[in-house]
Amino acid sequence: MLQIRDLKKSFTEPDGGDLPILDIEAFDLAAGEQMALVGRSGCGKSTLLHVISGISRPDSGKVKIGEWDITLFTEPECDRFRAEQIGYVFQTFNLLPGFSALENVLLGMRFAGGRIDRARAKDLLDRVGLSHRMTHKPTQLSVGEQQRVSVARGLANRPKLLLADEPTANVDSGHQQQVVDLLRGVCREENVGLIVVTHTPEVANQFERIDNLEEINRAVVVA
Repeated sequence: MLQIRDLKKSFTEPDGGDLPILDIEAFDLAAGEQMALVGRSGCGKSTLLHVISGISRPDSGKVKIGEWDITLFTEPECDRFRAEQIGYVFQTFNLLPGFSALENVLLGMRFAGGRIDRARAKDLLDRVGLSHRMTHKPTQLSVGEQQRVSVARGLANRPKLLLADEPTANVDSGHQQQVVDLLRGVCREENVGLIVVTHTPEVANQFERIDNLEEINRAVVVA
């Protein structure tokens, strides 16, 4: 379902030189497969998710999701494809401050151009323990609650691929398992491919597949 080949991505340093971030020969994820992506800070995990989703463009290589190589898309085509096919749980939440928790989840459906399913949105929020906070805006929610809204929103449009960047990093220990169970449970029920970036061993060890990006990213300098 996801196929990456000869992927390279670099950033421009202040002196004008290139800083290699990603150099990955091959990376694959089957339809419905779930995995944890680990590695030290700075090894390119978040950048890889950005490239897979089309938020950031690679310098070269192929990123194929289903039948589509998204590196060939225009920026508007990338935006539309991401809204329709990819769910994204951002580490920084990216919730719209003027809208309630429920409205933020519903907006995930609206951006995808699909049917607005209030029952699904409410169910997702209930499954992350926020049934009593649906009408609250992000500023009225704790950091952990905002992250749980972001998880529900990432699943709202029934994506084919879900990318979750540290989805439990700001969630208290009492709700971490709730978030992991929601991600894995919905993805299993709906045959969604799932990549979870995490620094938490208790989260990573729940997955049958754990990839260390440092072992496959040739841009990483191992000390």
